[in-house]
Amino acid sequence: MGYPTEYRYSEDHEWVKVDGSRATIGITSFAQEELGDIVFVELPAVGTDVAQGDNVGAVESVKAVGDIISPVSGKVAEVNQALESAPETINGSPHDDGWILVLEMSDPTQVDGLLDAAAYERHISEG
Repeated sequence: MGYPTEYRYSEDHEWVKVDGSRATIGITSFAQEELGDIVFVELPAVGTDVAQGDNVGAVESVKAVGDIISPVSGKVAEVNQALESAPETINGSPHDDGWILVLEMSDPTQVDGLLDAAAYERHISEG
């Protein structure tokens, strides 16, 4: 699958879509395929301060539980409440409707240290 080229990616399989100082974050198609059918998403509380590398929630599937690791620092500005009643949205639309949270970034330069789409695809192919 092609990964959106305007996004940045973490080696932990999260994606980041930047809009000014806001970063929308979700898990990649690769991550949701590895997890299988998602049945529950643990969302962070709005207003929570997050450091890059912090665990900000979890995605639970019929096979496993995966932590959501924040690729950037900031304050949780928004969460995708729709995932509470329809967590499987991540399986069907991991890079769009399946977004998990939005951070107001405290250090937007952290995005520069993330992978672009081509580098992320190399990362997952090298396993």
